Amino acid sequence: MASIIVRGLDAAVKQRLVLQAKEHGHSMEAEARDILTRATGQPHIGLALLRVAKRVNGADGLQVPERSDTARVAEFE
Repeated sequence: MASIIVRGLDAAVKQRLVLQAKEHGHSMEAEARDILTRATGQPHIGLALLRVAKRVNGADGLQVPERSDTARVAEFE
């Protein structure tokens, strides 16, 4: 497993990290590892769009236009 060192971290950020770790019952290192793991995960675009829609009162009123186009074969010359 890899290790990293974070230099120049603001003292207030470190203190918030310590408090957050304590709230979650983790060490500061485990809390930082969890935050980094979640932050670097690949988001599911569909779920991300759903979360955004829910924040703006849903997408129930959105009109979905009828599809009238047809698939075309790509031509490579």
